Amino acid sequence: MTIKFPIYMDYHATTPVDPRVLESMLPYFSEKFGNASSIDHLYGLWAEEAVESAREKVAKIINARPDEIIFTSGATESDNLALVGVMEKFSQKGDHLITCVTEHKAILDTAKKLEEKGKKVTFLPVDQYGMVNPEDVASSITDKTVLISIMTANNEIGTIAPIQEIGRIAHDHGVLFHTDAAQAVGHIPIDVNKMNIDLLSMSAHKIYGPKGIGALFIKGRNPKGKLTPQMSGGGQERGVRSGTLNVPGIVGFGTALEIAAKEMKDENIRFRKWTSQMYQSFCEFHDDVKLNGHPTHRLAHNLNVSFGGIESKALLHLIRNELAISAGSACTTTSVEPSHVLKAIGLSERYLFSAVRFGLGRFNSEEEIEDSINIIIKSIQKLYKI
Repeated sequence: MTIKFPIYMDYHATTPVDPRVLESMLPYFSEKFGNASSIDHLYGLWAEEAVESAREKVAKIINARPDEIIFTSGATESDNLALVGVMEKFSQKGDHLITCVTEHKAILDTAKKLEEKGKKVTFLPVDQYGMVNPEDVASSITDKTVLISIMTANNEIGTIAPIQEIGRIAHDHGVLFHTDAAQAVGHIPIDVNKMNIDLLSMSAHKIYGPKGIGALFIKGRNPKGKLTPQMSGGGQERGVRSGTLNVPGIVGFGTALEIAAKEMKDENIRFRKWTSQMYQSFCEFHDDVKLNGHPTHRLAHNLNVSFGGIESKALLHLIRNELAISAGSACTTTSVEPSHVLKAIGLSERYLFSAVRFGLGRFNSEEEIEDSINIIIKSIQKLYKI
């Protein structure tokens, strides 16, 4: 096959829309363009039917009920709605939020805003693998704790948290549990009931769907009973998130998750083989390669490694026409500060500034894996000569 350059390996940042997803969306831009709230005529009914069909598909992949799914503009909005909405709703009960230092900025920055408004926030540490200790969660709970928010899988190092155990601890103490699952849904099995999850954030563009559409799972028949809405308007999404629904995006989201449910297992087998192949090849070539994140409890398509003595930004600049990878999370790439996640797991400066993230995806090939290994090795050799 002919390889297209640069080879794309930044699937944690975003994914291309799967052609099957795009095909499902197209009619809702032109032929069935109705407003899902205008159900007095067929155009509106067609749109509403499409939205509810997609809602069922989104719910199914996390073992939720369709009426527990609230569509949003993406995981960032879902995270904000969950944290701010819950903390406001239960302000009479308490003012304490528990989260973690390696969360996405959508959680960390929202938590800091809540602190500015007088809420108390505990930012839990992680171990060398980026893992939260459930015992730390339990010992941090007070009689004023309202919500615990711990991400399912880390967007930079791929570590998968012990979500089920943390959820059980939360429920044992009568505390709500939220998880940012943007990097997990569609990539690993999620069961909100088995995992004791009350609220869960997700996004379509991480699983080969369109950008600008996401969802918040809110457990129970009365979503307003768990949070205070942050947007007022037409009362869409059971009054939790007003605004005209993004019908094409919602349809694409549903299709993307339907495909993910069918292909996830086989994809992960392929990804795990490829990331192992890449890591072993790098270790054979370079005597100072460090794997960042948990060695086993990690996303199959994630490989975050540090090449000791090589500055990651120099490496990325050298390969930019051949290979698209990341030196940190996409939401913080304009920052000159090192990754807060890599700092939290205690990397020394030698490894902190030499870390790169490979995010493999559905449209990568065996040939691209081999080419990417060669590109990295040749580039490191060139940097050493410089």
